[in-house]
Amino acid sequence: MKLRILVVDDEPEIIELVEFNLKQAGYAVTTAADGAEALKKARSQTPDLIVLDVMLPEMDGFEICKALRLDAATAKIPIVMLTAKAAEIDRVLGLELGADDYLTKPFSPRELLLRVKKILARHQAEEKPKEQLRYGDLLIDLPRHIASWKNKPIELTATEFKLLTILAQRAGRVQSRDQLLRDVWEYDSLIDTRTVDTHMRRLREKIGPAAKHLDTVRGVGYRFIE
Repeated sequence: MKLRILVVDDEPEIIELVEFNLKQAGYAVTTAADGAEALKKARSQTPDLIVLDVMLPEMDGFEICKALRLDAATAKIPIVMLTAKAAEIDRVLGLELGADDYLTKPFSPRELLLRVKKILARHQAEEKPKEQLRYGDLLIDLPRHIASWKNKPIELTATEFKLLTILAQRAGRVQSRDQLLRDVWEYDSLIDTRTVDTHMRRLREKIGPAAKHLDTVRGVGYRFIE
């Protein structure tokens, strides 16, 4: 599964340059040109990392960074600020607000890639998934590919197990249908999102009482609740 990076900048040339280099390095990329769009995509897509400009229309990068860090659903997403604001006070402010790195324009695409790779490697090491996820009487055993309720195995297809696991690993965070299509089915071009709804209905039927952990967020998607 490709790691997804959200690139936020209001300069089309910068977006094009960064997007091209990240895609060449094997990442999936989405873009946003202003603060409101950036927050919306960060919350709906939960990218693995955000490359964030500071000087943006409507809402600057510092405000976006602060908002992301205050939201439990986005608080842990690594942020690399990429900006023309090179003063020491701006760099310090960005890092104090929670940015993981601060790179000034003009910049080297190669240096940006190196920093992105290092941050993602560190973040993945910190976020290494547990081999077992337990929520009350529901146990999800990742190495054995088994889910059970009160020690009784639940028969799930590979896709249903993956869907349940991804939701459980992101407990508390709303996952949009589009995001689930990308992460569970690995579709780059989105198809009918009813695929997700159909599998969720079957998953709920199969896990019985454990379905209380699966919450529908109307108009958005689904969330695993503890």
